[in-house]
Amino acid sequence: MLTDVYDNHSNPMMRRPIVKEEVVSFMRNEQEQLTGKLKELQDFAVEHNVPIIPHETIVYFQLMLSLLKPKRILEIGTAIGFSALLFSEICPEAEIVTLERFEEMLKYARPNFEKYDERKQIKLIEGEAAEVLPSLASNEEKFDFIFMDSAKTQYIKFLPYLIDNLSESGLLAIDDVLQAGDIFRPFKETPRRQHNILKALNKLFETVHNDKKLESSLVPLGDGLLLIKCK
Repeated sequence: MLTDVYDNHSNPMMRRPIVKEEVVSFMRNEQEQLTGKLKELQDFAVEHNVPIIPHETIVYFQLMLSLLKPKRILEIGTAIGFSALLFSEICPEAEIVTLERFEEMLKYARPNFEKYDERKQIKLIEGEAAEVLPSLASNEEKFDFIFMDSAKTQYIKFLPYLIDNLSESGLLAIDDVLQAGDIFRPFKETPRRQHNILKALNKLFETVHNDKKLESSLVPLGDGLLLIKCK
């Protein structure tokens, strides 16, 4: 079995890898580890059972964003602020907007940004994404990178607003889309409590794959990362 910092992760899907366990173990333990403030936050997340992106996704973003060099970044699902602070470290010149609705997360995110966002790159918007995203879409300034890691049942509802917010060469990354492979199984073989999530994610895949204006790629990192760009 995998033995790494994610064994006690609150997201059970992280304990059901969609690739070989030895590959996951290598990606999480043998690739260069975090240091400084990000390591502190990663340790905090593990200690307090807070879901954050796994190390293989961290390393992937470090490389990808260093190449993309986005000027504006949008995140849906701040949690404790780990991903936004990761983005700020990779892209020190970028403006970052992050949305969060849960007060139990905001009570950690606010002080974390106050403490660690030295360059004041991050703008935290508190509230429902369903209410905030339409107003963002009317803004002439688009986003070069968008990361969505929020309620899985809402992904399909948020998708049109996110596409509207993408810059011409922008990239949208949607996390946790495979549900440890349950997305491919008949409903009768999956827990009833998961059915709404699986229905919504199947609709997301169907919509993205059938839209001729979009290009997409599914990356088997973490619990599945769906990358989307406009043609």
